[in-house]
Amino acid sequence: MFRLASMIYSIAGATLAGIAIIAVLVAGMVTTKAIVWAAVAGFVLALPIAWIVAKKIDAMK
Repeated sequence: MFRLASMIYSIAGATLAGIAIIAVLVAGMVTTKAIVWAAVAGFVLALPIAWIVAKKIDAMK
């Protein structure tokens, strides 16, 4: 299941980081610090999401 979670994380992490960066830029926070923190938050938020999705997919077997 770790392999599946890793694959999901690679997609979900980039997606959530991109969404967070776009949200920060739209909000007018154009500093480097805000953009980096948004990217980090997206990648961190993707960890439990990837694990939960992988568990649900694995349970369908």
